[in-house]
Amino acid sequence: MTNPELNRAIQEALPELIASDPAIRDFVLRTVSNYYADKAETESRFDRILADMQRDREEQNRKWEESNRKWEESNRKWEEQTRENQTMLAEIQAQNRKWEEQTRENQALRAEYQAENQRFHERWEEQTRENQALRAEYQAENQRFHERWEEQTRENQALRAEYQAENQRFHERWEEQTRENQAMLADIQAQNRKWEEQTRENQAMLADIQAQNRKWEEQTRENQTMLAKIQDQKRQYDSTIGALGARWGLYSEASFRNALRGILEDSFGVQVLNINDFDESGEVFGRPEQIELDLIIRNGEVIVCEIKSSVSKSEMYIFNRKVEFYQKRHERPVTRKMVISPMIDDRARPVAEALGIEVYSYADSVQNL
Repeated sequence: MTNPELNRAIQEALPELIASDPAIRDFVLRTVSNYYADKAETESRFDRILADMQRDREEQNRKWEESNRKWEESNRKWEEQTRENQTMLAEIQAQNRKWEEQTRENQALRAEYQAENQRFHERWEEQTRENQALRAEYQAENQRFHERWEEQTRENQALRAEYQAENQRFHERWEEQTRENQAMLADIQAQNRKWEEQTRENQAMLADIQAQNRKWEEQTRENQTMLAKIQDQKRQYDSTIGALGARWGLYSEASFRNALRGILEDSFGVQVLNINDFDESGEVFGRPEQIELDLIIRNGEVIVCEIKSSVSKSEMYIFNRKVEFYQKRHERPVTRKMVISPMIDDRARPVAEALGIEVYSYADSVQNL
């Protein structure tokens, strides 16, 4: 605490203590009695000063109590409005959260004020112990005391004006918040009426939809009966045609592979191998799967050949991943990659060219082995 603050605190508290506590008044009189030429005259002057200070203090107390009454009236209005707001809690929760946040800040300020008040009392007690050393300077300080008292009076008037202005702003904000809450409540009630009206319309629409659904379900059951008959006939046709196609594709691939193996091994002296490896990490198909490849080995060179009845774009990528899997697994480089098929999708040919895969649509096109 600075000296001006300490002096103001002494000036505010000492007159009241001297007027209300005889022990303190006697203590002060005993302390300063040795500094007066005439004891009776000094006591009379000191009594007059005390009386003036007492009147000033009583006036300050009256004004302070008036301010407290106004503050308590504001608090009472606040509590009354709080009880009214509780009935609107479910509809203005967002606004209440903001208000609660402000309340927490006020509580923090109140706690800070209480702590500061406690520190003030502690400093006051400490100052009281030091007052004995300050009594010798009392007469010279008395004139300055009156000057500072007048300054403090002006400051109090300024503070009072500021408090009144702040109180007026508080009431204006409170009234504005009340109007906003009332407007929000009116909006919520209007929304509730619209919601109820929309609910009735939706219920009418739902009844119409349910009637339509019943008709639709009846028609759907009839359609499903007809569809079941059609699907039954289709399954019979698909089963017959699929069996023929699958049997033809598998048989033709196996026959061509066996014929090519016999021609190459018997006529050209090369080795034809069928490799079956298990891809545990799923490098080719994205999951563990069996990998099958046909290899043609000539003079140490490895040619990988894929023989299929038809090849799509995706199958061309799969064949390339099979070759990469074989090279990584067996640590042998592949010299050439070949795909032999009578039916190759046009979209697969650019992929084969980009991946360096040779494409042959007829068996007699396989040359330069």
